[in-house]
Amino acid sequence: MKENIKCSHEGLYLARCRVGDIQSTTWQNIFYPGEDTYIQDMDIFNGHLVLFLNKDGFPMICSIDLPINVDCKHQMLIEDLNPWFFPIPSYSCSIGPGSNLDFMSSVYRVVLSSPVIPDVIVDYDMARRTFSIIQQEEVLGAPSNARSCSSVYELDTLQHRGIEKDAKDKNVELERWKDFSSTYCCERKEVISHDGIRVPLTILYSPKAWKSSESPGILHGYGAYGEVLDKSWCVDRLSLLDRGWVIAFADVRGGGGDDPSWHKTGNGLFKQNSIHDFVSCGEYLIDEGYVQRDQLSAIGVSAGCLLIGAAFNMYPNLFRAAILKVPFLDILNSLLDPSLPLTMLDYEEFGNPGIKSEFECIASYCPYKNIRPRGCHPSVLVTASFNDSRVGIWEAAKWVAKVRDSACSSCSRTVILKTNMSEGHFGEGGRYVQCKELAYDYAFLVKAMGVDVN
Repeated sequence: MKENIKCSHEGLYLARCRVGDIQSTTWQNIFYPGEDTYIQDMDIFNGHLVLFLNKDGFPMICSIDLPINVDCKHQMLIEDLNPWFFPIPSYSCSIGPGSNLDFMSSVYRVVLSSPVIPDVIVDYDMARRTFSIIQQEEVLGAPSNARSCSSVYELDTLQHRGIEKDAKDKNVELERWKDFSSTYCCERKEVISHDGIRVPLTILYSPKAWKSSESPGILHGYGAYGEVLDKSWCVDRLSLLDRGWVIAFADVRGGGGDDPSWHKTGNGLFKQNSIHDFVSCGEYLIDEGYVQRDQLSAIGVSAGCLLIGAAFNMYPNLFRAAILKVPFLDILNSLLDPSLPLTMLDYEEFGNPGIKSEFECIASYCPYKNIRPRGCHPSVLVTASFNDSRVGIWEAAKWVAKVRDSACSSCSRTVILKTNMSEGHFGEGGRYVQCKELAYDYAFLVKAMGVDVN
C-alpha cells in the first residue's frame, strides 16, 4: 500500500491506494482532520508517517506507525491511529524538518525555534517514542538566567492543546533545552480586524526594560503567497529588546495560517483584508499600551511592503518610521507588464489587471498610485538591489521620487533610498555583511524615532 495526502476543498486529508493503482482516482480515505486541526505537510518512512499539523493556531508534529492496519470504512480522527505527538516547547514555536534522508530510519530530526528559544536540533525516535537533544545554538553574552526546560514539563503542555499523553511518554528520558522566557516575554494575542476576524499577533518584549505606553515598537508583516511570517529565534533582536523596544509579528490574511482559507481571504480581490489586518495590529499595540502612540515603526520585505506602503496612504499618522526592503510598491504597473519574470505567476496571487474588477481592486490599494499629495510622510529607509530579478529596482526609485515630490519639504529629507549595485533579491551573503546591514537599519530606526540609545 502507499499512503499519501490528497487535497479537498476543506484542506488536506490522508488517503491511500496500492502502488499499482497510484494513477487511479479511487483512493481510500483514512481520516480527515478535526474542525480545529489542519494538516500542513508530511514525510514518509518505511515504518512511520510524519504529519505536520496546526491545532488552534499552534504548530504540532506527530508520527503514525506504518502500515496503517485500520478499518477505513468510516470517517476516522487522527487519535484513532495511535499517533505520537512529538514533545515540543510550549511557547510559540516554528518547526522545520532536518536532513531526514534515510527512508529506513526510525529517527526523525527536527529544528525547533521560537522568539524566546534559540534554535535546537532534536532527534525523535519514533519506534521507542523518546527524543534527544543534539545541539542548541549558543547565545554569547545572553542573560545568565536562561532556564532549562525538562521534557516532563514540555509533555504536560500537550494537554493544554487538547492532546492526551501516551503512557510511554511518561517514562521518556529527561532532556533539557534552554529558553529565555524568564528574560523576554512572548505573548500571542488575537486582534479583531475591520470585519470581525481575529488576527494572530505575536508580541516580544523585555519586562525589565519595557515601559507601558512609553516604549518604541516594530511591527513585522508579509501576508502573501501563503507564507508564514518567520518568528524563529534571532539574536540580533536582543539589542533592541534590552533597550525597551517591542517587536511584534502580525500574521495577516494572505500569508500562512491555520487553514488554506487564511491565504485565500487575503489575496486577489480580498487583498485589502491583509492591509486592514496589519493596521488593526498596529492600532492594537498602541491602544493596549505596548507601544507609545508616536513611536510605532514597521518592517516589510518584498511583497510585505505592500502592507506598509498601503497603510501609509490610508492611515498616515499610524507609523512614525519604516524600513522597506526590495519593495513591491508599484504593483499595478508591474502586473500590466507581462514581460517581467513573475507577472504571470502573480496574477494568481494579486489578480490580473486585464480584468476590470481586478484592475480596480489593485488600483485601490497600490502604494505608488495612492501616494497622498502635499501631506506629511513617515520616515522611510528603502533598500533596493540593482540585480534583483524579482522586484525591479525602478519600483523603489519611482516610489521614493514620487513621495519626495509629493510630501512636504521637511518629510522629503527623511525618505532615503539605499541601493546595492551588486546583490540580488535575497541580499548579499556573509556574516559580517549582514551585521553591517542590520546595524545600518537599527541606526536609521533609532534616529528616525528619536530614541535615546543609552
